[in-house]
Amino acid sequence: MSQVLIDAMGKPCPLPLLLLKKSMKQNSAPQQFLLKASDPNSQIDIQRYCQLHKLTCAFKQVSDSEFHYVIES
Repeated sequence: MSQVLIDAMGKPCPLPLLLLKKSMKQNSAPQQFLLKASDPNSQIDIQRYCQLHKLTCAFKQVSDSEFHYVIES
């Protein structure tokens, strides 16, 4: 399984989620997505979206202003 990088650093919510949705549509085969975001509110948006769509999501806070999500579709 390959990993698709989604760089949403510096982009306010809901852009990280919108970029994830766009990337998932473009990659219909099962993929692993690494989403990098700087907006702390992205944690709520991304994790809720993954719960609703039954996607696996691992969250890691890299620093005070950097959040990584590994999402498997």
